[in-house]
Amino acid sequence: MHRAFEIATRGPGLYEFTRDVAAWVAGCDRDEALLSLMVRHTSASLLIQENADPEVRSDLTEFFHRLVPPTTDPSMAYITHTYEGPDDMPAHIKASLLPVSLQIPIISGRMMLGTWQGIYLFEHRTAPHLREVIALLR
Repeated sequence: MHRAFEIATRGPGLYEFTRDVAAWVAGCDRDEALLSLMVRHTSASLLIQENADPEVRSDLTEFFHRLVPPTTDPSMAYITHTYEGPDDMPAHIKASLLPVSLQIPIISGRMMLGTWQGIYLFEHRTAPHLREVIALLR
């Protein structure tokens, strides 16, 4: 079974879509399975991260912005891929450092996420995007 999830973003940050995936998994009527998720873009990532305190999301976004700033930052003067904007190549770098796919076990028809864990798309670009995540349940 498979499905595509579309996540609308409004700039850099973590966008949780755990509930959408959980609802789909529940409707698949599978007692035990393995869920694979993959983002179909080279400038976004997927994370399993804390979903209780929103400061975790903002701190992660700020950390990666400082780790890999836009190409307008003097420290990024060595970057040559700039024709798609000052955030494009940094977004590719961030996506190469973070996962673009996840695997989550399904037991008793539910994702085996921890109490405070959620599934997030991590948008690395500044402009709004419509991102696609493919889910495969096997």
